[in-house]
Amino acid sequence: MNARSPILTVVKLGGSYAYSSALSAWLAAIARAAGRVVIVPGGGPFADAVRSAQPKMGFDAAAAHHMALMAMDQFGRALIGLNACLKTAATVTAIRQALRAGKVPVWSPTRMVTGAKDVPCSWDVTADSLAAWLAHRIGAQRLLLVKHVDPADNSVSAQALAADGIVDQAFIAFLRESGVEASIAGPGQHAQAARALPAGAMVGSRIDLR
Repeated sequence: MNARSPILTVVKLGGSYAYSSALSAWLAAIARAAGRVVIVPGGGPFADAVRSAQPKMGFDAAAAHHMALMAMDQFGRALIGLNACLKTAATVTAIRQALRAGKVPVWSPTRMVTGAKDVPCSWDVTADSLAAWLAHRIGAQRLLLVKHVDPADNSVSAQALAADGIVDQAFIAFLRESGVEASIAGPGQHAQAARALPAGAMVGSRIDLR
C-alpha cells in the first residue's frame, strides 16, 4: 500500500464471540469499513474441540497446530454465512482482491501458515499472534483485537495482557516484529468501531509494548 492508500486494519475477532449476542453488531460495524479491514477469525468452539481431543487421542503438536488452523477456517466460514459483505480469502492476493472489490476478506490461515518456518507449532501461538503475523505481510497499519474484555484505560500493557491470559504468550514478539499499532476492544465498543474503522482510526485501548 502506498502513502495515499486508506488505512488498513486487521481485526482479530475472537472465537469467544461464536455464541455471543454481540456478534452480529460487531460484524455490522466491521462491514461498514468494507475495503479497509481484514478479519482474522479466532478458533472458537472449533479450536476448543482440538484442545479437548489432543490429550485424549495423543496426536502430536504438528497435528494440533494444523487442526487449530482449520478451526479458524471453520469459524471464518461461519462468519461469512452471517454477513454478505464478508468473503473468504486464503492468500495475500485473494485478500487484496476482496479489498479492491469493496468486501471484507475473512482470512483462512491454513494455506499460508502451514509449514511457515516463523510460526511455531504450539498453543502459545493463537489467532492473536497470527493476526499480527498477517498484518505485517499485507502491510496493514493497525491491528484490533476484539475480545470479551473491556480495558478501563486508554492504553494497556502487552505484558499485562499476556500475563492475564488475554493474549497468547507469543503475541508480544509477533506484535513487535509486525510494527503495527495495536489496540484491544470489548463487546460494547462496536458502535465506536462502526465510526472509527472506516476512517482508519484506532478503536478501544492502545496496546503498549514498552
